[in-house]
Amino acid sequence: MSASTVALLIGLVSAAYMAWNIGANDVANAMGTSVGSGALSLAAAVVLAGIFEFAGASLVGTHVTETIRTGILDTSAFAADSPILGPEGPRILLLGMVSALLAAGLWLQLATSLGLPVSTTHSIVGALVGFALVSVGSHSVRWGVVAKVSASWVLSPILGAMVAAGMFLFVSHGILRREDPAGATRRLGPHLVGAVAFLLVLSFIYKVLGHIITSPPWWSVVGVAAVLAGLAFLMTKALIERGWQQPEQPFAYVERVFGRLQIVTACYVAFAHGANDVANAVGPAAAVVQIHSLGSLPPNVPVPEWILVAGGIGIVVGLATWGYKVIATVGGAITELTPTRGFSAEFGAATTVLVASRMGLPVSTTHCLVGAVIGVGLARGLAAINLRMVGRIVNSWIVTLPVAGALAVGLFEVLRYFLA
Repeated sequence: MSASTVALLIGLVSAAYMAWNIGANDVANAMGTSVGSGALSLAAAVVLAGIFEFAGASLVGTHVTETIRTGILDTSAFAADSPILGPEGPRILLLGMVSALLAAGLWLQLATSLGLPVSTTHSIVGALVGFALVSVGSHSVRWGVVAKVSASWVLSPILGAMVAAGMFLFVSHGILRREDPAGATRRLGPHLVGAVAFLLVLSFIYKVLGHIITSPPWWSVVGVAAVLAGLAFLMTKALIERGWQQPEQPFAYVERVFGRLQIVTACYVAFAHGANDVANAVGPAAAVVQIHSLGSLPPNVPVPEWILVAGGIGIVVGLATWGYKVIATVGGAITELTPTRGFSAEFGAATTVLVASRMGLPVSTTHCLVGAVIGVGLARGLAAINLRMVGRIVNSWIVTLPVAGALAVGLFEVLRYFLA
């Protein structure tokens, strides 16, 4: 068996390993608020996330993904006619992609074992930068992109916290602190459902269908979202008004309504993650296959359907087997969550990701969601936050790039030694 074939097999196994770790960490933190608030049981969260994650990957998954995540590397430095690497360039890139997958997967596994939600994007970026520095040099790294990714460490959680805190304060003052909270929910509930529908439709068109519908006119997108939001408003109002009776336990009624809203949002997050991120997770595997087959790497690598499906399965298995650790952190170790608080956090994170993506700002979904949970806690006062846990999470974010980079360097040298 040739060295390139061995590298191919290691790359495919590494991609499966990476997908498993993404499920255990990335998807788990998205479902954590729903489990922590009691809107979903752990088993129900795993089943729903599995269904919608797999559906997103297999039905509308991105079939063409950037070869190098976020364009972090200048791939011309690894071309066969490169003045530095020469004919060895493609083989070096193949080994680097494999080492990056392994390094990012190892870091995600370590973070998951500690119950720490970290960014998959930052893990991959750190690993790619580490391997590129040791194999070619700093000129092969697009440092402007690295700077944008690093800036998202601060930008993502702050924006998520602000939007989530604002939503929770609105719910708190507009519903929970009213003399008749059930009646306030009866009046405001349809409006909130309409707002959620508007947000989810916009996000679905821009984030999920963005690779299918290219540059749609903004007014048409807003118009479609507004119509569907209006229908959601009317349907919700009709359901609430049908046989309305003042509940004996008004606060329980309020939380039950928001719990259902939270479940809808959580299912959307899982579907969108499957549609957008599964291809990115297995993109390096597609690059490895391309280099092995053709001896070169084009700017865009087609991702076969079977790889998308395999990636979706790996992510679902990761969530089902080990996702409970990160779910426990996001769902209760940062601050105590109820359905109203959990809904506010998910709404804040989804809004932040949508707005930032339309503005061209690189943000991390993980950081947005954790920041949103912190923001909901801060809205109730500093004492409501587990500052020790927040400190551990922030420290894990800070070391993600250097740790993943160092792991990639070590793994790259080992692979290059044995597969030379």
